Parts: sequence; structure tokens; C-alpha cells
Amino acid sequence: MGFENYCHFTSPIRRYPDVLAHRVLLSVLNEKPSLDKKIEEKCKHCSERERAAMDCERSANKYKQVEYMRSFVGEVFEGVVSGVAGFGFWVETVAHKCEGLVSVTSLSDYDDFRLVESDYSLVGRRSGRRFGMGDRVFIRVIAANLEKRQLDYEWVLKPDDEIAIPKKKEKRKRKKE
Repeated sequence: MGFENYCHFTSPIRRYPDVLAHRVLLSVLNEKPSLDKKIEEKCKHCSERERAAMDCERSANKYKQVEYMRSFVGEVFEGVVSGVAGFGFWVETVAHKCEGLVSVTSLSDYDDFRLVESDYSLVGRRSGRRFGMGDRVFIRVIAANLEKRQLDYEWVLKPDDEIAIPKKKEKRKRKKE
């Protein structure tokens, strides 16, 4: 923008941090800059409250997702991998936007999956099957716990979703010619 000085805040004004910024700007524009010795404390307090409000909103949203998905336990849905950790991966259903966890222990029938941190993916040791951010998968809803605000999913292997587990090589006898 090329300005020597610049300040940005949300509009319309509805947050206390914006009011604090406006007070400082107004004092400077009136050529009577005032120094609020508690401005840093006020800013920290505002940030803490905003984070607490965001946590509360996430918690309420998750509760409603779990409450909704309780009626779908046992059903299969298409989803997108939205997060990966050593203990499993999260999937958000395409139809409902409800996120749940596919535990790595539920994958043990297929392969031994390990986290590849550099790639944000879980990779099967034998098959090479990879679950990474953005991958489309099918899941079955296996549990919906309201108290924990937790959805548990299991990966569903579709017929066109092959997982090739290498077989042991057979020793072949050569025919002498």
C-alpha cells in the first residue's frame, strides 16, 4: 500500500481490541497521544478470552455433530482425511461435515501402519497403502460418544480399493536343459 504507517482492524467495530486500537488512533489524530500503561495486559486478556470463546464454539459444534451422527452408527459414508497422527487419522464425512477418528488399531487387520511425519500420512509397512491429508476414503460410523464429544469411524475397504499385501516369494526350481 505504500503507507509509512498502517493499522488494520475488523469492521464493523464489534470487538474490544478494535475499540482499544481506535482509542490509540484517535489520541494520535488529535495530536494528544496518550500512553495506556495497561494496554499490554488488556490485549493479553482479550486474546485469552477470544481463544476461550473459540474453544467453547468448537466444543459445542462437536457436541452437535456427535448428537447428529448417533443415528447413523453402522452406516457407511464417503469422507476426506482431515488430519493424521501416529494413533490414527481423522475423516470428515462429505455429506455431513462431521469429523471422527479412524484408529490405527482398527487398521491392524489390513497392515501395520506407521506415521510418516514428513508426509503427514500413515503408510502400511507391507502394502505401502497410504492415508494422507485430502485422501477420499469410505468409513463406517462405529461409535458416537456425547460425553467425550467423540466420533469413532472405521475404514471400509471398497471392492475397487485394493490393498495389495505382498505374498512370500516361492522358491522355484530351475529345470536343467
